[in-house]
Amino acid sequence: QVQLVESGGGLVQPGGSLRLSCAASGSIFSINAMGWYRQAPGKQRELVAVITRGGSTNYADSVKGRFTISRDNAKNTMYLQMNTLKPEDTAVYYCNFVGTNGNHRPFNSWGQGTQVTVSS
Repeated sequence: QVQLVESGGGLVQPGGSLRLSCAASGSIFSINAMGWYRQAPGKQRELVAVITRGGSTNYADSVKGRFTISRDNAKNTMYLQMNTLKPEDTAVYYCNFVGTNGNHRPFNSWGQGTQVTVSS
């Protein structure tokens, strides 16, 4: 079973920065897509950014130019650098990996979520 562990959330003032990390453990053959999602109170979970194995990226319009997604394939780890944070970025952030496990079966795993709060 592939498990994801997130880190890096916290409280930051508007205009500040945070870097989230998501590391996978377990038997992994390959990871195709990695993504960050977020869910604010009373709202549905939304896509923030995704990155393919080859490094292609896609961002929600609300974070373009402020957030950067990256991955380290050798470490099965993904990052989200968040700059110029706004109060509306406040949410629980979840990571998601889609790939093939060591038994050559597909997997779709989620992290436990990490709270990001942007407030003065």
